[in-house]
Amino acid sequence: MTYPPNAPAASAAQGTTGAPARPVSGVPAQPSAPGAVPPPAAPGAWAEGREILRRAATTEPGRLRILGAVLALLVVAFGAVTAFEVADRAAFADDVVGRSQPLSADAADIYRSLADADATAASGFLAGPQESAQIRKRYTDDITTASRLLVRAAASTDADGESAREIATLSEHLPRYTGLIERARAANRQGLPLGGAYLRYANQTMTQALLPAAERLYAAETERLRQDEDEARAWPFLSLALGVLALAVLVWAQRRNYAMTNRVFNRGLLAATAACATALLWLLAGHGLARAGLNDARAHGQESLQVLNEARISSLKARANENLTVVARGAVLTEDGKQDKYEADYASSAAALTAALDKARRLADDEAGRAPLTEAAARTGEWRQRHRQARELDDAGDFTGAMNRIIGSSQSTGQSFDQVDAALGRALDHEQDEFTRAAEKGRDALSGLPLGAAALGVLAAAGAVTGINRRLSEYR
Repeated sequence: MTYPPNAPAASAAQGTTGAPARPVSGVPAQPSAPGAVPPPAAPGAWAEGREILRRAATTEPGRLRILGAVLALLVVAFGAVTAFEVADRAAFADDVVGRSQPLSADAADIYRSLADADATAASGFLAGPQESAQIRKRYTDDITTASRLLVRAAASTDADGESAREIATLSEHLPRYTGLIERARAANRQGLPLGGAYLRYANQTMTQALLPAAERLYAAETERLRQDEDEARAWPFLSLALGVLALAVLVWAQRRNYAMTNRVFNRGLLAATAACATALLWLLAGHGLARAGLNDARAHGQESLQVLNEARISSLKARANENLTVVARGAVLTEDGKQDKYEADYASSAAALTAALDKARRLADDEAGRAPLTEAAARTGEWRQRHRQARELDDAGDFTGAMNRIIGSSQSTGQSFDQVDAALGRALDHEQDEFTRAAEKGRDALSGLPLGAAALGVLAAAGAVTGINRRLSEYR
């Protein structure tokens, strides 16, 4: 056959072999005909990996390698998650002991210092121009204590939190209150009746701004204490689930090993199982002890402390209102205009004090806690009796006799108040010690567990890999 001149040799090849001609270099390939099926795409990385795993799972060495990787991943995840969750709960438990409860106690002391300063200022005013140095010192100490505790609380609270707002309110109104007290004292020393008005204005600042803010601060810090306790007591369910799963897979792997080799023990897998079981038991025991300690701190410490603080607050309110009843001498009435406002407030506070003491005695779980409460209840009864006698004298026009019953050195309501306050202070110290001991016991139960869980997780992973490699060596 004769070909035309200059015809490509490829045409001859195509004509003789019937195979498709290759495109000439530099000439673009022609597009496929419509409807032609495109060539299959190259497999992706995920598909290739899945295919490798499928081929590996068809042989015993491949299955062992997969099992070893799964075991190592499980036990490492168990150790890491346990370390993280337990460290988180240990941090909350440490906050309970070192931050939340001390701040709650400081807030209660702020309230007590302010209320006692108000009651002391009123007592000093009743004493006349010659205010005793002892009363003056007590008032100054109360204001100094409140100021110091406010600074400490401000340093330990969030700048945009509720507690910070209450601290700002207290810091704003405390100088106003002390200024009004100084004006009342100056007028009282000059024998001017204006001093009583200044004292009432100071009391209004205390009862309408300072004490409500201090009470809200105490409530906010007590709520934060409860939240920290709840977080510290929460069970680490994810850690427990991972621990049970890892232990179950390890047991299954050993049963599989026994079924295939008739060997009872694989030392590596046995060590991994022991490490995993130890970490799981440690987690259960440590967190159980921590919960028990924190539960005991709440039931036998925090609840009693809260009731005792309420009792102390009520006693301070009662004392301040009792003094102001004599200072105002009926100038301030209740909203219905039927009785003296301060006397009505005293009666309400005294009733709240009696109720709080009864509740605190029911919560006390030992004689050391009940004894000061019994004394406080007895002194409260004497206080109320002496108060009635003072009111009878004042109503009869014996102002001097009423004053002696209120601020006298003996057989006075002031003496009863001091005895009640001292007894409540002893009860608070006892319950505070009980709370601290129980909370520290709960916190200490978690110490070492995060690091120990992480170490045991690594040890279990090493044991699992060693055990699987021991089996793999039999195939070489």
